[in-house]
Amino acid sequence: RSETIRNTYMHRSYLGVLEKASNDTPRDINRRLAFDLIRRLQPVSRADLARASGLQRSTISLIVEQLIAAQWVVEGSLGFLPMGRRPTLLQLSERRAVVVVDVHPGRANIAIGSIDGSLGAQIPVALSNGAKEGSRQLASAIKKLMKAHPERLFHGIGMSLPGGVDDAQRLIFAPNLNWLHCDIQSVLQRATGLPVEIENAANISLLGELWFRGANEARHLALVAVAEGIGVGVVSNGLMVRGMNGLAGEIGHLTLDEDGPACHCGARGCWETYASNRAAERYYKTLRGRASGASFEELLRLADQGDGLAVQALEQMAFQLGRGLRILTTAYSPEAIIISGELTAQWKRFAPILESALRRHTLAGSAPKLVPSNDGALSRLRGGIALVLQR
Repeated sequence: RSETIRNTYMHRSYLGVLEKASNDTPRDINRRLAFDLIRRLQPVSRADLARASGLQRSTISLIVEQLIAAQWVVEGSLGFLPMGRRPTLLQLSERRAVVVVDVHPGRANIAIGSIDGSLGAQIPVALSNGAKEGSRQLASAIKKLMKAHPERLFHGIGMSLPGGVDDAQRLIFAPNLNWLHCDIQSVLQRATGLPVEIENAANISLLGELWFRGANEARHLALVAVAEGIGVGVVSNGLMVRGMNGLAGEIGHLTLDEDGPACHCGARGCWETYASNRAAERYYKTLRGRASGASFEELLRLADQGDGLAVQALEQMAFQLGRGLRILTTAYSPEAIIISGELTAQWKRFAPILESALRRHTLAGSAPKLVPSNDGALSRLRGGIALVLQR
């Protein structure tokens, strides 16, 4: 069991997920290992932590004292032993927290994330179109949220953006969000005094699955984030695929039909113009034959209420989503594909259509396992916690 836990940790910790090569010493690695094991096994005694990690008990004791002094870990209740002194159990501090931000066109969700992966207070924020004003609005909302929770020790900010983010954490491609040429990271760091980590929506959602949902057991994995657009995060042979300038995974802008609908990226017929939330809204509007339509959340509710046109619109979206999944499977051959986004609230409606598409077009062997994200629309927020902890 000890070896399995250590291998699992080392596998995830060195995925290359959003992290540059560093000069970590064995001491740093041991501290990360101990912290991660406390996070996943809590409440846990020092003795059990030493057994699970394979480290000397003296090493574990030193690391634990450092984590307690830094207020990452606290001592809790007493454990039980049939004989001898009862051990004091360790658990993560409930005071330590991360501010997580999920940006969409025209709006953002901001929340307090605990270091165990749970989400606390959340607030919606309306955003202006411009990057400068939008950044200012985010900074103001974050400071307000932090001020309302003086009992928390905020460690950093993890932000999800709908677009390509390069290795310097600059937003370099965001056709659905007109926020280019703005150093968002510096703006928020100056305003809040906290370190800010930024990543695109698909990668950050995938990172959350790796940290908090046990997805790290797969060495070939893809996550498809479906919202206003479509983004893809890919782990191949245990390594995150980022590509030049961090633009790998922008499969939502793969052209399916050059005569198709116009896309915000400037092309026509991109996958996301057929299979995103916005595409479903367009299908419903066309089927109704009226100028006004419905939001995607309203579409889900209408379909649940038996609205036949809403059902047709969602099924058309699912069919088109399946077309892109076939391309994704052919390109990367993942063991599993995770789908995240609001659509997972009606997974029973989408799953049969998507699974059928994959079964029909898998080149050899079995089709990838298709699973919904447990977090649905919250996957980006939870991924923001993992982003800060990983960095």
